[in-house]
Amino acid sequence: MGKRIWVHWVIMALHVVAIVIFTRGFLLTRTELPFYSNCSDLLQSPCSFSVNENQNQNQNDTVDQNQQRCWSKPAIGRLVIIVFDALRFDFVAPSTFFQESKPWMDKLQFVQDLAAKNASSARIFKAIADPPTTSLQRLKGLTTGGLPTFIDVGNSFGAPAIVEDNLIHQLAKNGKRVVMMGDDTWMQLFPNHFEKSFPYPSFNVRDLDTVDNGCIEHLLPFLHQEDWDVLIAHFLGVDHAGHIFGVDSVQMIEKLEQYNSILQKVVEALESQSAPGGLHENTLLLVMGDHGQTVNGDHGGGSAEEVETSIFAVSFKNPPSPLPSEFETSSCGLDLGRRNICFSSIQQLDFAVTVSALLGIPFPFGSIGRVNPQLYALGAGTWNFEDSVGNYQNKSKLEEWMLNYANVLCINSWQVKRYIDIYSASSVIGFSNEDLVHIASMYAKAEEKWSHTTQKLLLHKKESHNELLPALRRQTDLYSEFLASVAELARSKWTEFNLKMMGTGLGIMLISLLIHFLAIKKVKEQYGFSFTSSGDSGISFGLIFSCFMVVIRACSFLSNSFILEEGKVVCFLLATTALVKMRYSIMKKKMILEAFVFLLLITICRFTIEVGLSKQAPSSDFMNAYPSWMLRIAAGFPIWNFVAEALPVVALILLAFLLREAITRSSSKGIWKYIIMGTNLSYMLIAVHWASESDRLNLAWVLKGTGRSYIPRLIYAIGFGQLLLLTFNQLFSKRKSSDHSNLLYIKTVAMFSAWSSTIIILLGKQGPWVALAFIIGGYCIMRLDNIELDVKDGGSWNRMLDPVPVTQWSLFAVCLFFCTGHWCAFDGLRYGAAFTGFEEFLLVPQAILLTMDTFGFSLILPIFGVPFLVARLGQSEKGKKFILTRLSLVYMIYGLIMATSVTATIICVTMHRRHLMVWGLFAPKFVFDVAGALSLSLLTHSSSPRSLYHPWPWGWTVKLALKT
Repeated sequence: MGKRIWVHWVIMALHVVAIVIFTRGFLLTRTELPFYSNCSDLLQSPCSFSVNENQNQNQNDTVDQNQQRCWSKPAIGRLVIIVFDALRFDFVAPSTFFQESKPWMDKLQFVQDLAAKNASSARIFKAIADPPTTSLQRLKGLTTGGLPTFIDVGNSFGAPAIVEDNLIHQLAKNGKRVVMMGDDTWMQLFPNHFEKSFPYPSFNVRDLDTVDNGCIEHLLPFLHQEDWDVLIAHFLGVDHAGHIFGVDSVQMIEKLEQYNSILQKVVEALESQSAPGGLHENTLLLVMGDHGQTVNGDHGGGSAEEVETSIFAVSFKNPPSPLPSEFETSSCGLDLGRRNICFSSIQQLDFAVTVSALLGIPFPFGSIGRVNPQLYALGAGTWNFEDSVGNYQNKSKLEEWMLNYANVLCINSWQVKRYIDIYSASSVIGFSNEDLVHIASMYAKAEEKWSHTTQKLLLHKKESHNELLPALRRQTDLYSEFLASVAELARSKWTEFNLKMMGTGLGIMLISLLIHFLAIKKVKEQYGFSFTSSGDSGISFGLIFSCFMVVIRACSFLSNSFILEEGKVVCFLLATTALVKMRYSIMKKKMILEAFVFLLLITICRFTIEVGLSKQAPSSDFMNAYPSWMLRIAAGFPIWNFVAEALPVVALILLAFLLREAITRSSSKGIWKYIIMGTNLSYMLIAVHWASESDRLNLAWVLKGTGRSYIPRLIYAIGFGQLLLLTFNQLFSKRKSSDHSNLLYIKTVAMFSAWSSTIIILLGKQGPWVALAFIIGGYCIMRLDNIELDVKDGGSWNRMLDPVPVTQWSLFAVCLFFCTGHWCAFDGLRYGAAFTGFEEFLLVPQAILLTMDTFGFSLILPIFGVPFLVARLGQSEKGKKFILTRLSLVYMIYGLIMATSVTATIICVTMHRRHLMVWGLFAPKFVFDVAGALSLSLLTHSSSPRSLYHPWPWGWTVKLALKT
């Protein structure tokens, strides 16, 4: 029997090894090259030339001039970058540009006024970000000009310093004085690059004002000082307001109106010093977002709302440079005041290289963006054309602009080609030969054309006047096509998938499934259990039906549409199992009420997923954050406001009553009454906490300042104390019980009681309802499994194990994951829950709370609640060994279902690794499923041989093996 002791640890080890190996192959970061651009590098390019009247100027003069101008001659003297985190495009653009006007639109009215009145010097851009749209990745992409890979999401809460070449490094290296204020993520990414910095903690999403007030405090005074070249102010209020209250909220509108006032003061300060010789004569202002956000305030994915943000650029030098018509791709329309407003589009990928060109510093070594013509023309209004192209008085302004832009694109293309060549030579995998040949061909064509154009310019500057402009247009087209091709290639093939490691991980996972199946078969046969009522080794309808449900769900992962609608798919499969049970109960005329209630519960869960009523963040205003047709109707009745406040408390009272009855009816002695007393106390504190945060009850004065954090922390302490008490009782209690089924039932209810209070306060006012749904659903599943009790007798039924209830339990757990407002994406994480009871960011406590909020009702409680399926099967006359064997088999089947789901996800991401939505959809699904699988392994294997009714199944099997 010794083999049975370690076979389960082998399964766990195989799961962990398979997941780690596959993850190493699938989520590899791109190779970060340790190279940096330098001014002297330009001498290696074909773009290093100077247009002079004297063609015979010697080489030394040319070198000196190129070193003086570095890569491009500076077009601006100072740069002000104001980042509004999570700035949606419809926050900036007029409401008339959209099909439907929303309350949050037209709040940045000052931006629209400037764009309408000063169209030649102020422009709105729709900026397109590359997913995933987490703040760390967007800041990294904006400053490096590259495409950060998916693995960087894991560093969003502990951002490591950027080691590859980037815009901030080049600014500091080339003597630019950079001042930063606001989000402290900048300090983590660039720890030693700022002349002065004023960072503020950014992870407390409940705090809407600290970071913003810090920016305001320092921003305006610095605009009147001379000791800086680049000023960065990163505001977080809009991002935090979205996370907590949603976009359609009073808090969001107040933040936007505050930003509108700030921008007005900033522009007034800059304009007042923009006269010739003034401090801001050559200053460019960029107001931008790092990403967008959904209406619910989430971001991280790849939806249009998340990837579309805005850049508003204002140049204070008049007149600005004219933009050739072929580069003018603006879309124009009338605002509410019937004024014409235009906006252009820009890829965030182009930001770093465009700003570098305007400031005259080397482009980041790994940048693959293109110098955007619209933004470059706006900033290049400060350019002294005579100095940069020579004293050609017969050239038109258009030719001068085209020549400057063509030269910048030449440098841009050379830099990108250099990076691609070195990356392919240095990286383990790199790009394919076909891709490299195609890129080289496009660049060679553009370079050949450039040399021809340059010679024509230098040798026949007077005779070729009529041919120069068309030639420059063709030249810029060739460079633009080359740069677009490289960016498209990088987006499609950037990640270096290690197929050998991915295949090895998948193979090990399949082997673990086989071992898992054989272990179930071995235990089932050795202890005389069967999947059929006759007790033979045949295949029952329940087994076939359960396998069919699991396979159908696994196959749904192969479609991105089904992954997007996974909650609905799971509800459909769960409803299918409920209908089968209802049919059976009607045929046997037993437990029809339970079958009907279970089907009704699934329908309610399906409805909550559909309308999104449960997606509110903890402590948010339900009426404001999630208006629906039901709430709009009820809004006309003031009493509804009080009902909405009272119903969650009523649900808490009902939940406390059910738990008390469940314990007292089974056992009113021992530690169980203290467990229930602790749970009741926690529920009372939860009600007080909600009342103190209610805007309608006006009880905020009861718990002022840090006092608001005391109640959640006390609830956490009570829950932890309950778990310690249960552990102490398990280890040291000598009390024996003849009713093993009843004892297992009591301990399962006690474990739910200990965990529930913490999970409920994290989920907010939806928590009690989800807890009730969890209890009702579990009760119905257990009761419907007992239909056989009155129709089968004798010893054969006692050994029958129906896998359908286990399958229902696993599907129900997944359903609750989506019912609680989560989904398999990083924008589905509710960061506000992690700050329940905390005002400052502490990594370990907040990571634990976020995990409990995310997986509380879908993983933690279902795993600890599995004994509930066994404890009330009318087997009080059976001994401890029988109950533990059945329970161990139930856990093994539950684990096999979970492992099958993870394996299907691994197969899915392997097949779709080149899919357009691999990073926005398939990879987050993989990460969430893997996190769930590892948590399942941790919770179901961390036991000792002394475990008896402790809720970790492998301990029970070990106990059985030792006793056999």
